[in-house]
Order: sequence, then structure tokens, then C-alpha cells
Amino acid sequence: MDIKGKRILVTGASSGIGECIARELARAGACVVLTARREAKLGAIERKIVGAGGRAWAVSADLTRPEERERLLAEARRAVGGVDVLVNNAGFGWYGYGHRMSWATADEMIRLNVGATVHLTLALLGEMLDRNAGQIINIGSIAADLPAQGIALYSATKAFIDNFTTSLYRETRGSAVHVSLVKPGPVKTGFFTSAAAGHHSVAIPGGGLGISPEAVARRVLALIRRPRKKAYLPWIYAAVPLAELCFSKIIDALGPFLLKRKYSPPTG
Repeated sequence: MDIKGKRILVTGASSGIGECIARELARAGACVVLTARREAKLGAIERKIVGAGGRAWAVSADLTRPEERERLLAEARRAVGGVDVLVNNAGFGWYGYGHRMSWATADEMIRLNVGATVHLTLALLGEMLDRNAGQIINIGSIAADLPAQGIALYSATKAFIDNFTTSLYRETRGSAVHVSLVKPGPVKTGFFTSAAAGHHSVAIPGGGLGISPEAVARRVLALIRRPRKKAYLPWIYAAVPLAELCFSKIIDALGPFLLKRKYSPPTG
């Protein structure tokens, strides 16, 4: 796919992976529609993209609400005429003992991580199939292949996205519509701090490691130019499903120990 001039909707674009994806796609010549809840941050990113010679429109929306998702699509159609590529990136995590998560937080995670992705995908996929062109890219996680202590619901939402994406990939085979899944490991963003804040006093395994959000953005760009079913990032994580199968009992034994490790908030 030639990305120049393509109308691309990126959710969760006010920071982290989503912001980097929007910037990368705009640099490549795409017309990017940015959405997230934080209007001020979205506006600042829009101005930076436009100031650098790119094309961007910011639409603030609370994607946990169905009516807001519908408004977002209506505004995207008015602003740029439609959506050629949808990048479902919006989501958040929570770390700690599952029974300590409030239902309000759990419900919000399900509505954002799962509900928004499904709603926007199904709303746009039919249009793409009608014109026999388009692409859906869902940002998943290696957590879908490695259910772990402390992220029970987050892992479950990403496992849903994994299966949802794979099924749609198979449904659209033979058409010119592509459905792809990006499965990164830990990414160096504010995700871990956000997942930790106010919820627990234990350390998140892998919180100090990870790839850059720019690396994820480059992979998304590569998938648009040359679509494929699934992309692990880094590629070595493709072995994780096998590791879970072979070492499940060891992981089971380590889980409680890892969850009890004390958390030290960042300083400076």
C-alpha cells in the first residue's frame, strides 16, 4: 500500500505508542486523525505534525463510551472523507492482585481495551470490504500469550484482541482488505507507571526494560506498506507461546513470588 495520502485513524494518540505512530505515519505522508481523551495534548501533537509539514486532525473522544466512538467516526468522515486504515492502540493496564481491582476500573478497561477496538473495527470493516481496500491494525501485547500474575484482566483483554484479529484476518482472506496484529513486549512508555500508580506496592516485572515506542511505530508503518498477519516485536517473542506451553508449571510457581516484590516508585 502506498501510504501517501492515506487517511489513517490512530486511537490513544495523545502519548506513548499512539503518539509515535501518528508522527511516523504523518512523516510518511499519511493524513492522520488523532484521538484520545486528553484534548490539550492531542492539540499540541496536531500542531507539531502540521508545523513539520504533515497533515493531522485531532478529535478528542472518550472511547469507553459507544456514542463517543460514533461521534469520532462521524467527525473523521467530515474532516477527511473516511478512513483507509484504522490503528486500534487505545488501552491501559492495571497491575496488582486481581481481587483488589475495583469493578469501576475493570469495567473501564474492558470498555476501552476491548469495546472500543471491536466497535470501531466492525463499524469500518464493512465499508472497507465494500470498496475492497483498507486495513485494520490492532496493537496487542505479548501478555496475550503469557498470562501472568498481576495483569489478569489486561492479559485477558489482549488475548481477546489476539483472537478477534486472527479471526477477522481469516474472514478477509481473498479480499484487498488486510487485518494485522502487532504484538510488542514491554515498551518504554508511561504504561508501567500508570499501571502502578495508586493500585499496589509491588514491582512490575519488566517495568525497567523494553523497546522504544518509536520501534513499534516503525513496525506499524512497515505493516501498512507490506501487510502481514502478525508481527512480534522484537521477533524473538514469537517463541513465547512455546515457552508458556513448556514452562507453565515453573511460571505458576514463580508468579506469587514476583507479585510480592516491593515496588519502588521512580525518583528524580
